[in-house]
Amino acid sequence: MDDKQLVFETNLTKASKNAWLAQIDEICDEFGFFEQLGKSHCAGFLEAGNNLLVTFENIQDVRDNNALAEPRGFAYVRHEGWSHLAILSYEESWFRDDAVIDFFDRMSDDAFFEDFENIVFYGAGGGGYAATAYSVAAPGATVLALRPQATLEVAHTGWDTRYRKYRRQDFTGRYGYAPDMIDGARDVFIAFDPYRRLDAGHAALFRKPHVTLVRCPLLGAELDQTFDRLGISDIMLKLAMSGDLDAKRFAQLLRARRYDDKYAMCLISRMLKIGRPRTAQMLCAYKQTRSTNPFYSRTLAAFALKKSA
Repeated sequence: MDDKQLVFETNLTKASKNAWLAQIDEICDEFGFFEQLGKSHCAGFLEAGNNLLVTFENIQDVRDNNALAEPRGFAYVRHEGWSHLAILSYEESWFRDDAVIDFFDRMSDDAFFEDFENIVFYGAGGGGYAATAYSVAAPGATVLALRPQATLEVAHTGWDTRYRKYRRQDFTGRYGYAPDMIDGARDVFIAFDPYRRLDAGHAALFRKPHVTLVRCPLLGAELDQTFDRLGISDIMLKLAMSGDLDAKRFAQLLRARRYDDKYAMCLISRMLKIGRPRTAQMLCAYKQTRSTNPFYSRTLAAFALKKSA
């Protein structure tokens, strides 16, 4: 299969949910396939080149947060000539639907993934869980999972009190416990904020030698959106696809947080919380000269008021 950039346009930013799905269906039917997976999921495939990006995304999140309101892989099909398999959910999901499980069983039986030279599985949150869990269907793939859960099964992660209603899903069957599903992967990157205790607990369950735990302190729960804001998502995915992503390169990419106001505000708040007001004041003074965000001037004014009191 030769690399080829597909030429297509989308008009999704103001589309209703039904119109959005109709466009995705039409594009995927033209260049690959579109398939409904039960009542809550669907799969869209665009066939281009030897590199395959597999993503797990929630449709509402895609429409609200992604560039051009389209699945993350569409841009790589256009500009890089990657093939793209998008597994999409209609609501918050850990992709534990029998139809999704059967789909990956069928893709494995049909040797679908053997047609590609390089494969990256990508997802965040519940999509990160799915990226790790279903990667077993494509041995040799690289997995990039942002803040994934290892499982929601109470026997393994009963200490996580979130997502109670989703625990009714079966996490004991095929593709169930994500840390056991990554043995065949080439490399696995698990990104998480260590200050989010429950997220760190899940990350710690991925203990294989080929797993790189990427600590992203004070970057929060929405790491996919944060990485987009920092401008590092694109580089990160390209490095993962080429096999050049490692702990050092990831750390270099994360240095972009130094220029991010949201990170700086979290860091300043953290310094105040742990009793380091002088460090917080120095950070405020530094950022005030480089940003128009009023947070820094307000915080410095509060310091001055407190000092004069």
